Amino acid sequence: MIPGGGQPNMQQLLQQAQKMQQDLANAQEELARTEVDGQAGGGLVRATVTGAGELRALKIDPKAVDPDDTETLADLVVAAVQAANENAQTLQQQKLGPLAQGLGGGSGIPGLPF
Repeated sequence: MIPGGGQPNMQQLLQQAQKMQQDLANAQEELARTEVDGQAGGGLVRATVTGAGELRALKIDPKAVDPDDTETLADLVVAAVQAANENAQTLQQQKLGPLAQGLGGGSGIPGLPF
């Protein structure tokens, strides 16, 4: 209900919902194009993911490669990918958070905590 007892303008509400839906789709497309990085081992291993969380690149400095210690390299790779994914989640919150608030709080997008 609208203050004063009037009925909500359904056409206006529908237009607002469609605009918010389009804004959300645009933000998701932008996230899919935007890349963020994460690193480990002081930059010896770098991972690049999209804002949507897709792994795009993994760079390993030759100094990180020790044939006798592949476990450390594997740990660095995992840490770099995790750091990149954390950066992607931060970007998602920045881009989609305000839109989700306009939808009543929850984004309805699996994996997004807002």
